Amino acid sequence: MLNSFITYIRCELALSAHTVSAYTRDLTQWADFATGNKPEELHPADVTTSDLRLWINSLARSGDSPRTIRRKVQALRAFFRYMMRQHGMTYNPAADLTLAKTDKPLPVYARQSETAAILDAEIDTDDFNQVRDRLIVDMIYTTGLRASEVTGLLDADIDTARGELKVLGKRNKERIIPFGPELAKMIAQYRNLRASTVPPPAADEFFVRKSGEPIYRKLVYNAVHNALSGHTVARRQSPHVLRHSFATDMLNNGADLYSVQQLLGHQSLATTQVYTHITYRELKQNYQQAHPRALKKGGHHGH
Repeated sequence: MLNSFITYIRCELALSAHTVSAYTRDLTQWADFATGNKPEELHPADVTTSDLRLWINSLARSGDSPRTIRRKVQALRAFFRYMMRQHGMTYNPAADLTLAKTDKPLPVYARQSETAAILDAEIDTDDFNQVRDRLIVDMIYTTGLRASEVTGLLDADIDTARGELKVLGKRNKERIIPFGPELAKMIAQYRNLRASTVPPPAADEFFVRKSGEPIYRKLVYNAVHNALSGHTVARRQSPHVLRHSFATDMLNNGADLYSVQQLLGHQSLATTQVYTHITYRELKQNYQQAHPRALKKGGHHGH
């Protein structure tokens, strides 16, 4: 049952590889708990809400964070929804589980001055790996792509003449993202170098390794991590941090929330709204530093 559910969310629902592997781990862990490590004896139809609560309580006791527990409850809900839809179960025992409250952490991002310095740093324009890795960093910061979208980019999806790229995002939703002449120039430079460096049987993928093989997620992570390390105060140096920086800088420079939502490929505006908290925080800091009456009391104002 679990296997058919995992196949279903991967193939039918096209959930991200990250979600699929998390749900697989969560449900395997639950099945082991529910059956005393004999998951083949699992009978979903016999499971009650109190059975599930026992597991949730044991997770809390063993120190799982509210955020992790919340995801595990969502995995259970999705599994039992599937059992109702496909296997005739009449109710969802996970529907009544309360989701643990989580403090939504604000996204981590690099400052605009930091990303500018990183992207303006000199590289060897004849070195294929350096040019490709810089383009990966530049592209994520310029377009807000997810790491999985970068690895999935096809050559045919990037039109430098029109300054547009086509992305297949979560749930196989397509979106078009505009970009400027600076990125177009870097793309052309990379394509020329690729044509002269990489063996011809390269696939349709835009980003490749020197061998002509497509790039993979860890390579994207490393390219970004190496570029940001030591050059930013951000606590983490991952592709997602650059995506957050893209959104934050767009809003700080006057883009409206709806446009940023479209560019990021967020399904709901609420997901994008988290960036307004950051921009408001920056606004407040700037105000306190710049406005004469915002200085702390006791400071001497000139008359």
